Amino acid sequence: MMNCLQSWPEPVVRVQSLAASGIQAIPERYIKPPSHRPLSKSDFSLPQEVNIPVIDFENVFSSDHRLRDEALRCIYSACSEWGFFQVVNHGVSHELMKGVREMWREFFNLPVEVKQEYANSPVTYEGYGSRLGVQKGASLDWSDYFFLHYMPVSLRNQNKWPATPASCSRRTVEEKEVLEAGSYHRIDLQVLSNAIYQSVEHRVIVNSNKDRVSLAFFYNPKSDLLIEPSKELVTEDRPALYPPMTFDEYRLYIRTKGPSGKKQVESLKSPRP
Repeated sequence: MMNCLQSWPEPVVRVQSLAASGIQAIPERYIKPPSHRPLSKSDFSLPQEVNIPVIDFENVFSSDHRLRDEALRCIYSACSEWGFFQVVNHGVSHELMKGVREMWREFFNLPVEVKQEYANSPVTYEGYGSRLGVQKGASLDWSDYFFLHYMPVSLRNQNKWPATPASCSRRTVEEKEVLEAGSYHRIDLQVLSNAIYQSVEHRVIVNSNKDRVSLAFFYNPKSDLLIEPSKELVTEDRPALYPPMTFDEYRLYIRTKGPSGKKQVESLKSPRP
């Protein structure tokens, strides 16, 4: 069981309300140091075509071993060189994705007093939130979020599932059908691969004229599962870069430190001899 604070160390300010208040400048605690900011177009030049890796998900399960091997090779290359890739032929309809985005836009456009009924705490983070981490005075992300446990059902807090918009429960059924089409487990691949695969930071340049909705799904292991570099990837020339830790220990670190970027993973590295 994780040892977390029961409440946030400071009053929670909703970023959406702050942005709508007419402020002329972003408050200091939301401003990232230069080393933590994404590069703007003026900071670098890109080639005319940037070929982001694209994986055809159908080929991963193809009966043709050549297609399957090529898909796995592409995944390896994308994870080790880029740290991410785009997936096509994944089976999730564009209509469903569009509907889910519209549903959450509808929720975030509700009056703040309605959204406050689902306010979260550091205990599970489930519900309507505006900060990560429990360090007083820490820098914050310029965003609000809504976090829900979906599976297993035993972890789900039904009191945190919005009653409005009414489409929320209907979308839940549709998403359930998609999620149960396969079995997924997500743990930190940078640790498992002994840093062969890269964990890329999620950084976004804010658009002052338009808001942004992002949907993320996290597939986590059991809380007591030990996470460590795979034995097959540890050699004399490349010793284990990370100490063993349970997923609960890893998650407690993330929830305590908050949005401290790639330092979260790098700081876990074992000291080299």
